[in-house]
Amino acid sequence: MPSLDDRIAALAKRDRPLAERILKEAIRIPADSVDRPVEEGGDPDCGLSNHEGPRMESLRRTIVEVKAVRRPEDVGFDEYGNLVWLVEDPSDGIPAAEKRVIYWDGHADTVRALRSQWREKLGGIDAYDGLLAGEPVEREVLRDELGYVPPDDEWANLVFGRGSADQLAGVVAQIVASRILLELAPEGALRGAIIRSYATASEEDNDGGGPMYVMSRVLHGAPPELVPDAVVLTEGTGDANMGALGIYRGQRGRMQIELTVTGRSCHGSMPWEGLNPLEHGGAIVAEAARRYEAREGFLDHAFLGHGTRTASWSKLETPSDCAVPDRFTVRFDRRLTVGESPEQARRDIEALDAVAAARAAGLGVEVTVPRYSQKTWRGYLADNPQIYRGWLTPEEHPVIRAAVETYRGVVTPHVSEPAGGARGAALRREPRVDRWIFSTDGVGYPIPAEDDSIRVPPTKAWIVAGEVKHPAMFGIGAGIEQNTHKIGECVDVRELQHAIAVLARFPSVFVSLVA
Repeated sequence: MPSLDDRIAALAKRDRPLAERILKEAIRIPADSVDRPVEEGGDPDCGLSNHEGPRMESLRRTIVEVKAVRRPEDVGFDEYGNLVWLVEDPSDGIPAAEKRVIYWDGHADTVRALRSQWREKLGGIDAYDGLLAGEPVEREVLRDELGYVPPDDEWANLVFGRGSADQLAGVVAQIVASRILLELAPEGALRGAIIRSYATASEEDNDGGGPMYVMSRVLHGAPPELVPDAVVLTEGTGDANMGALGIYRGQRGRMQIELTVTGRSCHGSMPWEGLNPLEHGGAIVAEAARRYEAREGFLDHAFLGHGTRTASWSKLETPSDCAVPDRFTVRFDRRLTVGESPEQARRDIEALDAVAAARAAGLGVEVTVPRYSQKTWRGYLADNPQIYRGWLTPEEHPVIRAAVETYRGVVTPHVSEPAGGARGAALRREPRVDRWIFSTDGVGYPIPAEDDSIRVPPTKAWIVAGEVKHPAMFGIGAGIEQNTHKIGECVDVRELQHAIAVLARFPSVFVSLVA
């Protein structure tokens, strides 16, 4: 009999065309609503955060159709709007409370497609429909746009479109891996494991909002069979220079800091009659940028990197373009590394010299953390402060050791590196353990260390780090990090195939390692 490694690798290869078909449809489906007039039920924001409905409903139907669940009632939506499905082997003879619980997590929303720009810049590539047959592509423009594109003779492996790399490929990998696990359940692929798979909503706008809902509402007082022993994040783990399909074990946190400067409006011809919030606000932004460049008040971490801050959004309230404005609001995107706190990051803005100068001049200055105020596509209002905690799983944790062992079993034997080693974002034979630069749903899992609302047996080996605790997490997913959110976004289905294999093999490896 072939080993479980071989069986899973073979089925992932067999199902690669299926995964490609599901992915292309998940990318395409918002076009049905975007192209339809609003008065006829169209939605120009379809597919974005809080507008995922058509895609979510399509994915739910697909999960049933491809037999990624045992029964149709094993998949559905929670109150927040996450798509959730359950995969386990009820005939394995192990009580549910004694099984290892593994969450798979990928988000189903995308950023705005910018469809017209794709066609204008790239020619024959559409943000929803992908490569258009018979239409020429501006390949050099594409290479300038993206961090990595494989050689032309490998383009048959690419799926183009908004969300291909961030991160619909991850959700598709979860679906196809579920199907493989159920097919191989008689061979022990699911023995001792429960998979709770999530396609989350609103991640792009509210990182980790879906998991925050689970941690605060679903797991409060929940039995062990609902509480995760491990979380696998399926966000893309490829790097344009270091290789595809890394195993990522951490990321910095992030927060939004909102600065509101309120002045006094007047006619632009006599500015002495007013108090200009734009000019004072601009001075504050400029000082904040200078202090970041000098790394004043920022910590560094050998693995996760240093904290960052950049002005990311602004709004000006003014009567006209020939007036002193009334109010200027700007937001800073602040990435928090180990040792940095949201409270101190906010105080650092408050303490800027230009803030004191604006107040001394008579302007009002507020420095706050905004709350996420929009409802999900299912009408749920999270209303959480926009603080998203970083996390780090130690390399020696059984979850990371199981991930590495899994990769070596189902990926390494099926990757051939050229002489001198693979280059760019190509697949590597040896697993690359690294970290994300950007943010993922992982930020939704840390909770205060003193929070005892979730009953976590010691056997689940959660990680306590400073003021927070969280389940052990790692990420593996198709997609190059530098290609996300860009014109021409694409993913290589060879990566998708191997990501599926890792997801499908990890449960049995993990269970055997911690038995």
